[in-house]
Amino acid sequence: MAGYRRSDDWGFPRWRPYGSKSREATKVRICDRDGCQAPGDRPAPKAPNSKERWYFCETHAGEYNRNWDYFTGLDADQAAAREADESAEASAFRQAQHWQWGGPGDGSRSRDEMRALEALELDSDADFDKVKAAYRRLAKENHPDLRPGDADAAKRFQQVKAAFDVLRRVEERREAKPAR
Repeated sequence: MAGYRRSDDWGFPRWRPYGSKSREATKVRICDRDGCQAPGDRPAPKAPNSKERWYFCETHAGEYNRNWDYFTGLDADQAAAREADESAEASAFRQAQHWQWGGPGDGSRSRDEMRALEALELDSDADFDKVKAAYRRLAKENHPDLRPGDADAAKRFQQVKAAFDVLRRVEERREAKPAR
């Protein structure tokens, strides 16, 4: 067995280093937000159509994106023209919107909304008038004042009330959203 040499990565402890052979420190870019020491690995443009970038951590990148104004530096006419150009490209999707089908998985309702509709014994495409009617009917049937001592009815009443609250908040958000 001439020429055979035993390797250093047998047994425990491991004598050979893991990963790369170099032991130099790697360069980590810090978040550009003042006072933040997290790694800044998410680039964001400094201005529209600019090649210069900020580098933020995940938290500050989300904050930056929430506050981004696509129409910065444009007057009202230019902003309206840009919005018209962008919506013209997507108009085919808007025209086909009335063909959407109601069902679990069409994306129009969240999982919580679907559970709430199920608790109110409604179909997935029910409008808010049907929701109110079902809530009133089920609340009357299961109200603790009308059925004292019935624990199942009290539990069902709480479930119906919670489902209605979920759907009412969704409807309020939908009404508050500005029309485009």
